[in-house]
Amino acid sequence: MLTVHHLNASRSTRVIWLLNELGLTYDIVRHQRDPDTHLAPDSLKAIHPLGKAPVLVDNEHTLCESGAIIEYILDKSESNQMRPEHGTPAYYKYLEWTHFAEGSLALPVIASVVMKMEQRQGDQAMDSYINKEIDVDFSYIDATLAEQAFFAGEEFSAADIMMTVMLDIADNIGLISTRKNIKAYLSKIHDRAAYKAAQEQG
Repeated sequence: MLTVHHLNASRSTRVIWLLNELGLTYDIVRHQRDPDTHLAPDSLKAIHPLGKAPVLVDNEHTLCESGAIIEYILDKSESNQMRPEHGTPAYYKYLEWTHFAEGSLALPVIASVVMKMEQRQGDQAMDSYINKEIDVDFSYIDATLAEQAFFAGEEFSAADIMMTVMLDIADNIGLISTRKNIKAYLSKIHDRAAYKAAQEQG
């Protein structure tokens, strides 16, 4: 039995969403952020030394990091959906966007969240850097979605799960209000039954 250690208001909803898309059986252990600090509780450190979510436990395997967990689940799944065939052009697009979500995109988006939460005097150098990265990243994403239906091409994949969670965060803080292709994409994704179920569960 797969066990997902999930933290409220976190990106670990990705793992629940993927499992729902695949129709796999799993358990959820819920952890709650500290209401004052917004940090993860010590209960997560008892599961993994980093004390972060998501964490997936499957017998002797305990994994953190969304991307690694998603690949593990796809390897175990008997279905070949959610990941393009290895070696195809779609597969390499899948790889790019799966890594882009937590590589290029996560830093400016999460930095924007933190800056909005804190009372700041202003850091012109930091603001300038984050704003530049936001513009570059979302211009690239918007242009991509103008040309294809999903991130790996014309078929929905786990790359869309990785990317959508970051795009939802960005949308919630007003970073994509002028990006019509991203907004249309999110509207389409939000209609997926597995997405809706993951939002309710997570």
